[in-house]
Amino acid sequence: MPGADADADAGRMAGKRTPPPGVAGRTRCPVCAGPLRAPRLLPCLHSVCTTCLERLEPVAVVDARGGGSDAGSEGSLLREPRRGLLCPACDAQVDLPGGGVRALPVDHVAARAVTRPETCDLCGGGAVDTRCRTCSAALCRLCGQAHRRQKKTAHHTVVDLKGYSRVGKAILCPAHPAEELRLFCELCDRPVCRDCVVGEHREHPCDFTGNVIHKHGDSVRELLRGTQPHVEALEEALAQIPQTHRALQERVEAVAADVRTFSEGYIRAIEEHRDKLLKQLEDIRGQKENALQLQKAQLEQLLADMRTGVEFTEHLLTSGSDLEILITKGVVVERLTKLNQVEYSARPSVDGRIRFSPHEKAGRCHGYEVYGAISTQEVDPANCVLQGEDLHRAREKQTASFTLFCKDAAGESMGRGGDDIRVTVVPNDKKDSPVRTVVQDNKDGTYSISYTPKEPGVYTVLVCIKEQHVQGSPFTVTVRKRHRSHTGVFHCCTFCSSGGQKTARCACGGTMPGGYLGWAMATKATQVVPTGHAVGSSPRSQNVRGQVGRAQQGVCSGPWRSDVAWVSQPVKLQPAQPQIPRRSPDPDEVSKN
Repeated sequence: MPGADADADAGRMAGKRTPPPGVAGRTRCPVCAGPLRAPRLLPCLHSVCTTCLERLEPVAVVDARGGGSDAGSEGSLLREPRRGLLCPACDAQVDLPGGGVRALPVDHVAARAVTRPETCDLCGGGAVDTRCRTCSAALCRLCGQAHRRQKKTAHHTVVDLKGYSRVGKAILCPAHPAEELRLFCELCDRPVCRDCVVGEHREHPCDFTGNVIHKHGDSVRELLRGTQPHVEALEEALAQIPQTHRALQERVEAVAADVRTFSEGYIRAIEEHRDKLLKQLEDIRGQKENALQLQKAQLEQLLADMRTGVEFTEHLLTSGSDLEILITKGVVVERLTKLNQVEYSARPSVDGRIRFSPHEKAGRCHGYEVYGAISTQEVDPANCVLQGEDLHRAREKQTASFTLFCKDAAGESMGRGGDDIRVTVVPNDKKDSPVRTVVQDNKDGTYSISYTPKEPGVYTVLVCIKEQHVQGSPFTVTVRKRHRSHTGVFHCCTFCSSGGQKTARCACGGTMPGGYLGWAMATKATQVVPTGHAVGSSPRSQNVRGQVGRAQQGVCSGPWRSDVAWVSQPVKLQPAQPQIPRRSPDPDEVSKN
């Protein structure tokens, strides 16, 4: 089963670098796999033969403690990379001391376990419990008691090991090979001999190892008690790996099932959409073949009528008498005239424009979005139209835009997108500096084209479809400088004073959106004057109209914006002069006169 194999692999990986417990695991070298010879204890607490360590390839050691220091400091620049090794058992980084491999501490416990088992030096069978400091003998409990009672050895110092040490042989000082390591330097935290005490470790606090073993042993035991829970926690965590792996495997299989289900459904949808497209294509082929067959039948019938007329007329002219020709002349002429007036195409053809657009959305099939559509329309660049207010004018550093309407040869709108539209805008004086253009496909046969000229001047715009210019392309655009706020003159009665036009326009070309809104419309384009009339209204007084008709009303900032702040201009209105009605003459007075 894949799950069982994976669990087994996980177990093997978890225990790959963990040596087995017991003496065998501590007495075998991880490099040569043989018994340890002069073993050196690495910082990771693995023991390796001295010669095996010397044969390992050295590596550059990275100082983890310096990771947060300033990389540009002087000490970092002058520091040379140190030589080190990788532990062959766990790949831990080992920083070699100045003396190299032979300066690493010797694992005396592993060395003694290799040479002989931990048994009494006298009887050879009991477990070592005591040690004679005088003769360096490792003794079992009974031999230790006898060693104290015998006359020759009664004055020897026999100490109980009490679980702190099992060393039965004296360990000689590496600096003074003739002296045994019996003292411990508290300052340097290492065993020393008598010569070391009077030399290098002079004035250092030193004491016999038997006196300090309890203190240091207790500290080691305290650290051990703090480490053991971590071992248990790691063992529990390691035991959860197979379960976690099984859960991962189950999740992967579930997702794989979802992927397969989705893929199978998508494949079915694509295949069904494919069949629909092929059926649609077959229907189109049938329609076009029917149209072609109809042309064929019409041409065959017309050819038969032509041959009948030609053969009859030739036979009449060659075989008929003068009277017979004249008698049938009217019928023959009428028939031949009609045949000559029949219109037909000398090159019969059918519209073979069939196009497949693979990237066009074709709706949903069984809940899946499918793409690909067949169309019999083909865009005709000659019939495509460009429209927009910014078609022939623009302002520097302002976006100008226009719209391209794509049509087919019959002038019908395409109704879909996907055409390859190429637009180029170049200044006439800098042909090598085209302006960046943006073409947005509206997916309905129209395309929004925009660009932002950087400098004023005359630009040439080229709009091409399938490397053919559309109608009106190329054309020129005059780019003017940006508008600055300026005072513009606007007719208050837009509708009347402009001859019926509803768009207010400044001399610069700025226009007001919405234009004329009617009398008394309270927009930002109207102002109330002291007479109570609104600028933009149409008072009937001739004098008032003359005063208000060309009043300066506001500030124009280019193309009219409805949020432009208007400047109030006082308008002096001349009230209409009251007209006194004339009294009609009295008929009696007229008669008297």
